Amino acid sequence: MINVLNIDQLQNEENEKDFYVNNLREHILQNKSKITKPHKHNSYLCILFTKGIGTHEIDFNTYSVKPGNLFVISPGKTHHWELSDDVDGFIFTHTKEAYDLHYSHNMIANFPFFQSVQNSPLIELADNQIGEIVSLFESMLSEYQKQEILKHQVLVSYSDIMYAQLSRIYLKDEKEQIVNHGLYAQKFNELEKLIEEHFITEKSPSQYASMLNITPKHLNRITQSVMEKTTSEVILDRIILEAKRVMLHTSKSFAEIAIGLGYDDYAYFSRLFKQKTGITPSQFIKYYQ
Repeated sequence: MINVLNIDQLQNEENEKDFYVNNLREHILQNKSKITKPHKHNSYLCILFTKGIGTHEIDFNTYSVKPGNLFVISPGKTHHWELSDDVDGFIFTHTKEAYDLHYSHNMIANFPFFQSVQNSPLIELADNQIGEIVSLFESMLSEYQKQEILKHQVLVSYSDIMYAQLSRIYLKDEKEQIVNHGLYAQKFNELEKLIEEHFITEKSPSQYASMLNITPKHLNRITQSVMEKTTSEVILDRIILEAKRVMLHTSKSFAEIAIGLGYDDYAYFSRLFKQKTGITPSQFIKYYQ
């Protein structure tokens, strides 16, 4: 099973149960036994690398680690990394409630990098942007280490400023395909939530269209406009991602995994997997062993 790392397992400040901030080197040293294997978090994660190199794999997509690379990771995403010994930087993580209960005018999911599972978690900071973001991290870490009144409010306020600044940088990067605001984007985000809840038992685009009170044709128009994919492809993306997670982190047979994902015919599921990934389940396992 993939370990889910709860925020309180990282906690070293008694009065902060839904917020955590640390220097990255210290974080790795203090939590080495918990983070060496692929794992998930039950909280939102923001990591800035200021030193060192390596690779960071998030939901089976591999990204380069280098100074200035920052990652924003939503709850539930599987990640792990291979890092050089001299790596350093900053990390903060918080629960959804820590932010959403503090701001009635906004929600954490409204920031562009958190709006869709399809959006890239990587933000590559330019040299002239690193200093400002490092300064915010340093202020947040300093506040976290204090025992002052209104500490939680200050930490959440810093996170809001951080996300606002990162959103400006993120949205300026025209190379990124970003699912953002707008009627189509809102419907697409609703679709993703429904898929997350029902993908094991429901795989029909028409059923999701019905849940959204729109026609299958219109839903397909939305997914094509937002992601250049059909509704069926978006659903299958989520199924294949779950299949990969289960294959790597359980001892279940391929047939058992297929059944657990709602496919009684393993041969059919295997064909779907190869059609989507270009390799068979067995080849996928060998690649990651």
